[in-house]
Amino acid sequence: MEIVELDLGEASYPVYIMAGAMAQTDLFARHIRGRQVMIVTNETLAPLYLEKMKANLRDYQTDAVILPDGEAYKTLETMNLVITALLEKGHNRSTTLIALGGGVVGDMTGFAAACFQRGVDFIQVPTTLLAQVDSSVGGKTAVNHALGKNMIGAFHQPQAVIIDPETLLTLPPRELAAGMAEVIKHGALADDEYFSWLEHEIVDLMTPDLRKMAYAIKRSCEIKAEIVARDEKEAGERALLNLGHTFGHAIETGLGYGEWLHGEAVGAGMVMAGALSHRLGMLSEEELRRLKTLIVAARLPVDAPESLRNEFLTLMYRDKKVTDGGLRLVLLERLGKAVLRDNVSDEDVLAVIRAG
Repeated sequence: MEIVELDLGEASYPVYIMAGAMAQTDLFARHIRGRQVMIVTNETLAPLYLEKMKANLRDYQTDAVILPDGEAYKTLETMNLVITALLEKGHNRSTTLIALGGGVVGDMTGFAAACFQRGVDFIQVPTTLLAQVDSSVGGKTAVNHALGKNMIGAFHQPQAVIIDPETLLTLPPRELAAGMAEVIKHGALADDEYFSWLEHEIVDLMTPDLRKMAYAIKRSCEIKAEIVARDEKEAGERALLNLGHTFGHAIETGLGYGEWLHGEAVGAGMVMAGALSHRLGMLSEEELRRLKTLIVAARLPVDAPESLRNEFLTLMYRDKKVTDGGLRLVLLERLGKAVLRDNVSDEDVLAVIRAG
């Protein structure tokens, strides 16, 4: 077992990475304070994992709510199904919610936990690569609004994150590729040696080779944990983790949630952020080529949809990272070194959009 500790003082928690972790009753027991558990999953994952999880938690009052699958259902209306299930089953303030699924399930479960009786415990059990390396760690919880992604939410840290890499064996290839966008993001923004390792191992990672994937999960979680520990509520440095996301969220919002997977939009968004960095005299042409090549090798798109070109900038201004002064963008000074920029002109952003 590998353990990554997220140091947030009294809100600190471990990230466990272990094949077969979902069957380790003691891992769950040490982070469940009461006698009630509500498992939140979706209709795709329930047939694969729900009964196994219930059996693992047979010593508790274990209930479950099964949500529809997909980003299109990441809404207040869907999250309310979780609240309703908690009330109908008589759960109290000592209950623990378990998010069994990908980023959508994790975000909605965490937000429901933040809201129910003004805050209850939850545990993340991410089953997709994207959730394992990114959305399950750090305490960001949210649902989407028709006018903007993740606009309704809260910071609410889990009690633990329990990652079983073996769940990746049941992951569709498109979902695996989408998760690789966040893996690549961590190397690009914080660790050039890790980025180089990804370039060398990308073919095996896409298989997936679970031994190498376990290292990628661990290193990505370490990078995120280090940044979140220094800036839990995204007052400054944590915003660097949004590399590619302002561009990517514009794609998701413009096309409609679920048309592109989140990781697909982030992949194209990173290329656009890299191209803008190069235009502004930071990222070299060779480094931009390496970034684009790795994203292509991960089977991700590198160009924004042509249908959005005319409205792309408007969509970017709906992003929650917009400040009073305009767009706040994460750019690359070099591979392994991201920076925040508040003073990028619309003209430069438009030039990259039109070129892409």
